Amino acid sequence: MPSRETVQQFIDTVVSGRHDEAIKRFYTEDATMQENFGETRRGRDLLIAHERGVMGAFADGRIESEKVGPALIEGDHVAINWIFKFFDAEGRLALEMNEVALQKWRGEKIAAERFYYDPGQRAAKTG
Repeated sequence: MPSRETVQQFIDTVVSGRHDEAIKRFYTEDATMQENFGETRRGRDLLIAHERGVMGAFADGRIESEKVGPALIEGDHVAINWIFKFFDAEGRLALEMNEVALQKWRGEKIAAERFYYDPGQRAAKTG
């Protein structure tokens, strides 16, 4: 079960824009991620590489992250509502995603994470 302090450190790392560092620091070596009902990605190294690919697709990796409301912690499960804003090379808002991450922790590390969101958001250009 994660401590509130560890969950807050994870949130702070994400909000600071260091998404790849958050994975490296707070996920187990065999961690998994899944988008809605999509294919499950497995292994921390693959998760980091995927995240760096997403970050690299936007201007200087500029993604603004905001936590909405409290992180809900119940035993080994944590739920976080995020808003992610992605910016294009001109600094304009290109995409905004509102999603809920449901995490399964193993001690002080995330072992599995699944993101729930409306996939229609991916097609919507907001800038």
